[in-house]
Amino acid sequence: MTDVNLPVILFAAFIAAGSPGPATLAIAGTSMSSGRRSGLALASGVTTGSFMWSIAAAFGLGAVMSANVWVFEIVRYVGAAYLMWLAVKSARAAWMGNKITTKPLPKTTPRRAYAKGLALHLTNPKAVLFFGALYAIGIPPGTAPSALITVIAAVGVQSLLMFHLYALIFSSAPMTAAYTRAKRGFEGFFALAFGAIAIKVLTTRVG
Repeated sequence: MTDVNLPVILFAAFIAAGSPGPATLAIAGTSMSSGRRSGLALASGVTTGSFMWSIAAAFGLGAVMSANVWVFEIVRYVGAAYLMWLAVKSARAAWMGNKITTKPLPKTTPRRAYAKGLALHLTNPKAVLFFGALYAIGIPPGTAPSALITVIAAVGVQSLLMFHLYALIFSSAPMTAAYTRAKRGFEGFFALAFGAIAIKVLTTRVG
């Protein structure tokens, strides 16, 4: 581990997880609208996706995808389409507003929330680039597998704590009350944010 810059790797991962993006937006929205259990389940799906990309990047998949642009392009377009679908879904909810219904709206189940979080992170091309760059900069060639496993575990645990903390914060009573009072505003914000990220993913070029 002497040649592995673990503090730099963890700091970069901390900044990436803390900045607004598809994962944090989805966790916030699900936690406020569907409750803590669904928010934590979605955070678990995002964390699983982080582990998968981290393992893939550590063992060279990120470099393979960068060398074979068509593979990355597929991931990029699928990810952008998924983000745009989330934007449309949020825009529709904002447009409908807080209409009175005869029965409560169905909430997202933990299983569906987990699948949503996993799909969101696995189709996020930014994750491919981030983890690829992270390991390329922080880990020198020829690093022992034991050191790679240590880095993967450290980054994974940090991501797990941060994403699940978001779910706990945004599912708190004050945040839930704020969401209930300003549902259309929140959904409108999520629609614009998801749409902007989708456009950025589509317009960003590699290399």
